Amino acid sequence: MTRTSASWLLSLALAASPATAQDNARLAAYKTEAVKGVDEMAKLAQEMVDSVFSFGELGMQEVETSRYLTGQLEKFGFKVTRGQSGIPTAWVATYGSGKPVIALGSDIDGIPQSSQKPGVAYHDPIVEGAPGHGEGHNTGMPLNIIAAIAVKRIMERDRLPGTIMLWPGVAEELVASKAWFVRDGLFKDVDINLFTHVGNNLNVGWGQQGGTGLVSIEFTFEGETAHSASAPWRGRSALDAVELMSIGWQYRREHLRLSHRSHSVITNGGDQPNVVPRNASIWFYFREIDQPNIKALVEIGTRMAEGAALMTNTRMTSRILGTAYPRHFNKVVAETMYENIKTVGLPTWSDADQALAKGLQKELGNATQNGLAVKLGNMGEPQPLENNTGGGSDDIGDVSWNMPTVTLGYPANIPGLPGHNWSSGIASATPIAHKGVVAGAKVQAMTILDLLTKPELVKGAWEYFNNVQTKDVKYIPFITRDTPAPTHLNKAILEKYREQMRKFYYDPTRFGTYLDQLGIKYPTLRQ
Repeated sequence: MTRTSASWLLSLALAASPATAQDNARLAAYKTEAVKGVDEMAKLAQEMVDSVFSFGELGMQEVETSRYLTGQLEKFGFKVTRGQSGIPTAWVATYGSGKPVIALGSDIDGIPQSSQKPGVAYHDPIVEGAPGHGEGHNTGMPLNIIAAIAVKRIMERDRLPGTIMLWPGVAEELVASKAWFVRDGLFKDVDINLFTHVGNNLNVGWGQQGGTGLVSIEFTFEGETAHSASAPWRGRSALDAVELMSIGWQYRREHLRLSHRSHSVITNGGDQPNVVPRNASIWFYFREIDQPNIKALVEIGTRMAEGAALMTNTRMTSRILGTAYPRHFNKVVAETMYENIKTVGLPTWSDADQALAKGLQKELGNATQNGLAVKLGNMGEPQPLENNTGGGSDDIGDVSWNMPTVTLGYPANIPGLPGHNWSSGIASATPIAHKGVVAGAKVQAMTILDLLTKPELVKGAWEYFNNVQTKDVKYIPFITRDTPAPTHLNKAILEKYREQMRKFYYDPTRFGTYLDQLGIKYPTLRQ
């Protein structure tokens, strides 16, 4: 922390007027009531978690998921608008009026080829090859909905001013919605954004986080067809351009910064071998730890694509399919949330919960097989850029650079998993996820109440945002007003698998849990 930011935080602390004993007592009573309300909705939380898990939809195709969640919100008196930013599965739900406006967000999409029976500690797909919740994104929005309902009941009764706004992270695995939401003004009136993301402990952090931001681009080449055997000299192969760009990037990779990450897949390699491919495409993720270096990677990749087109006498076009800014979270809000985390504490895990966790860790060959977390971690501290060696991305970063934002991690998954994998779906519709969501909803509800009843917290959060976070670094979006959201993505995959997956949608009117519906003994371990 710089001397300037440290001095500002000290002055803010000295200037803050202490709340009266009556105010503190009222807030404590509200929190107690909210926690009780969350506990009373544990069954609803389980049904929502299991239902969204059973849909298993990929980004931009979260049709059943969005229909179900918005139906729940409307049932409990929230006003819903659909089609945010031209994305059919994006929506916004609100309750209340006036300030402060507290936004609650979480991701809702799944992972390709991660279909997996919950509670089974080895690979056992529900539908072979189908997508599933191989990260646990089925749990975050149910958490927010439960928390919002608990707080809404208090707001209604006592006529508390303020607005609760819920929104989904559509296509987070493609980082393909939140920058569009920012661009289109979804958050223009929001005071604080409380995001949630599945993890294996209750935690929150502040400041510059580890990991990367990115730009996701598909490069498409157009050449000319010809008979591959009779007259190949008359063709201009777009696939040759794709392959040249790919191998060129592999050679260049050695000379890029250690903090960078980059990956690609060929999304179109031609039609059939005896026809010189007229069209071919390659899709890249360019990741780095700050905006200038992300931009530099994009420029390198674009020049390389232009060079591949030149070498093959083809024409190149490109399109941004996703973007994420590096994350920076708010100190004032994080400190407030962490106090609630300490109050709530971790769930009490059963012997069966721990057996599933340890069984999966053994199945994956993990060096440590300690099961689920039983001790809270410390609040996350800022990570200096010079110590950041890269890693994953999340487009909540774009939101975090436009308003005070934090991400609540909650213990609905098992430690030590590879991520983006079938194994990350094993706990996601079991008592582990159900308990973790209830614990997280309590923290979320308590934090909302802090922000609704303590105006100085909202003011302090914006002071940090304006005077520390954005004092020297400004948000420069990677998309423009004309960049369309990539709503076509994953359409073909869901068209292929949806009818098979539909047979396994959870029916809470007939079965107590999704485990009951699937006939799974909890836990099922490899013998």
